[in-house]
Amino acid sequence: MRLTLSYLIPALRSGRLPLLDYLAELEARFAQLEPQMQAFVPEPGRFERLRQEAQTLQATYIQPKFRPPLFGLPVGVKDIFHVAGFATRAGSQLPPEVLAGEEAAVVKVLRECGALILGKTQTTEFAYFAPGPTRNPRNLDHTPGGSSSGSAAAVAADLCPMALGTQTIGSVNRPAAFCGVVGYKPSYDRLPRAGVIPLAPSLDHVGLFATDVAGVEIVAGLLCDRWKAVEPARDPVLGVPTGPYLEQASPEGRAQFAETCARLRAAGLVMKTIPVFDDFAAIVRRHNYLLAAEAARVHHKWFAAHSDQYHPATAALLRQGGNVSDDQVQQAHVERRALRQALLDLMDEYVFDLWISPAAPGPAPAGLDSTGDPIMNLPWTQSGLPTISLPSGENGQGLPFGLQVTGRWYQDEVMLAWARRVLAPAVASRR
Repeated sequence: MRLTLSYLIPALRSGRLPLLDYLAELEARFAQLEPQMQAFVPEPGRFERLRQEAQTLQATYIQPKFRPPLFGLPVGVKDIFHVAGFATRAGSQLPPEVLAGEEAAVVKVLRECGALILGKTQTTEFAYFAPGPTRNPRNLDHTPGGSSSGSAAAVAADLCPMALGTQTIGSVNRPAAFCGVVGYKPSYDRLPRAGVIPLAPSLDHVGLFATDVAGVEIVAGLLCDRWKAVEPARDPVLGVPTGPYLEQASPEGRAQFAETCARLRAAGLVMKTIPVFDDFAAIVRRHNYLLAAEAARVHHKWFAAHSDQYHPATAALLRQGGNVSDDQVQQAHVERRALRQALLDLMDEYVFDLWISPAAPGPAPAGLDSTGDPIMNLPWTQSGLPTISLPSGENGQGLPFGLQVTGRWYQDEVMLAWARRVLAPAVASRR
């Protein structure tokens, strides 16, 4: 059934693909796959609701030329986004009324653009590490990654063409890599966080999962302020980080990344090796205590009233964060901005356009007790630079790998255009 997002958007709007027919196909696919995948928060009568909303949309916009740009597009929404008409549970045991809030800004824009909310997707508890029930559609015995588990799995299984997620360490790029889809994390605050339950506000990013980069460009252009689509006149020069950071990948992951780099060179792309992150251990420590400190402040009242309802992993994080001082937090913010500038300075010094790196240490680990290690995403998230994970092949067991591409600060448009035009075709081959 795989229909790319960039195909579906105009096909639904024009009526070339009748909306009710498409929803019927999705309903059949849901019945077949969702009971074992568990990508979505259960919702009785989901497709009855969607048909009613679709019929209202069609009655409101009879002529295709007057239809909004995302007419009828079904979208999954990670269950830390507030959505009118849906409870927000954030993968937790807390009473939903405690977590209630105004509909997220990005969800409002999606609705205004004609999108249909297919439903809430499963998340780890409060977008941290305690796993939810979702399985990886490429192998049900493996994790889909986290914390945006349901969003990545739903897109990978063709249960929806697009889904919203968030990333505080690696919660978009890593599950996208594990599930074999495109995962876009914008520059920090390029997509508004209003109406999203935070984990660590200075590190949280709202992101997208989709089937193709061209579709991401269309949706990002509608959601991001001051978006200016571009078509670069040349191919990008790529920077490959060397040093302790790349050593965090598994031997299998490093071997596959080397193969991907070889394919890119064979496609005619110029690549440079760049020494970076000599202080990688310090970067990781900074990220972890900043995340813990901000999470403790976000959850202060909730945790005081409902501590027994938190998963032990989340509770440990919040207790740890309570021991971090405000001065330490402010210093971490200074160092975080310095990291971003250092990465940009290296791009200028060595004259290259995009960083490339593995999107995860390797393929999705077996088991559902862990969502995998976000270490390959951590420094790029801390810097706030835009990143996108692209499918870059699979191993002998059919588990996907992902290539992580990092662009310049608030130059998301250029990064996505290069990813579509050059990188995606070069890395999409199978082993």
